[in-house]
Amino acid sequence: MTKKTVFNYIKTPCGQAKYIELEANKTLSGKVRLFWFILIASIRDWNIKD
Repeated sequence: MTKKTVFNYIKTPCGQAKYIELEANKTLSGKVRLFWFILIASIRDWNIKD
């Protein structure tokens, strides 16, 4: 499996698992929730080193 680009911003394993779970929801509310999750997770994981 190739590493997704968004995983450069969401670095924790639990965050990456949640991203995959939310990505599967294709409804409008699911897409909004995914965007919101990416925004918050990126901010929270900002200081974590590679």
